[in-house]
Amino acid sequence: MSKPKPVPRPAPESAPYWEAAKQHKFEIPHCNACGHYWFPPSASCPQCLSTDFAFTPVSGKGKVYSFVTFHRVYHPAFEQEVPYVVALVELEEGPRLLTNIVGVPVEQVTCEMPVKVVFDDVGDGVSVPKFTPA
Repeated sequence: MSKPKPVPRPAPESAPYWEAAKQHKFEIPHCNACGHYWFPPSASCPQCLSTDFAFTPVSGKGKVYSFVTFHRVYHPAFEQEVPYVVALVELEEGPRLLTNIVGVPVEQVTCEMPVKVVFDDVGDGVSVPKFTPA
């Protein structure tokens, strides 16, 4: 019997992000004062410190900025997943986020590879945004 994977426990600042993901929508904070997008979510814009922002749908497109391939099992629930790729993806809108690259053999992942968001329904009403080649 496989162990259940850990699921995100949203902080108040990230709850809208996870709620959108549950509906297979990709939304990140967007400042209404200066127009800046950022990730991870926080209580104010890191560019201008305004608290006037909204979670806004974004393209879900980007490129692999950097990545590492995990060959070791660090959590028993991921035993059947190794090897897997953890990547820093730079979104078209600018922010970078830590995620997984899926749907491609690990040896084919490269920096600058165009990717797009997909959603992994992991249970308990949680969906995790991941990325696949565009």
